[in-house]
Amino acid sequence: MGRTIAEDFEEKEPLIIGTLNGAFVFMADLVRAVQPVPEGLNMDFLRASSYTGAATTGQDAVEMGLVSKIPIHGRHILLVEDIIDTGKTLQELCSRMRKQGAASVSTVTLLDKVARRVVDLEPDYRGFECPDEFVVGYGLDYDEQYRSLPYVGVLRPECYMET
Repeated sequence: MGRTIAEDFEEKEPLIIGTLNGAFVFMADLVRAVQPVPEGLNMDFLRASSYTGAATTGQDAVEMGLVSKIPIHGRHILLVEDIIDTGKTLQELCSRMRKQGAASVSTVTLLDKVARRVVDLEPDYRGFECPDEFVVGYGLDYDEQYRSLPYVGVLRPECYMET
């Protein structure tokens, strides 16, 4: 995947933006695999979380923090996700990058949970399709636990289901 990204962004001076906290492990491995390194490659992170809007609107929304200090306008953006579930958050992030004048916005995810998708969104680069299970490790968490596991595993339901 890294070589493909290097070829696709060869003369585009990409800005690779990872979503915190989950994508940091995958992004670290991914950017080391992007060989040869495209001229002008920069990296940054942002924090994105989705939540249900106020009762007055009932709309889904995405809260974003740590917005890139590197200018987005005119840049070719590669958004790095750990896992795509419904796709709503990533769709909103892509939209915001385009509104900020990005020359292009591409997406890459380690895990793609297609069974839960509710928006029309396909990642440009995908590591693995993920079954509809709660997974942790390699940056993915449950209640801020399990991120440091060196593998991705299915969390047993009794760990997160109320009894």
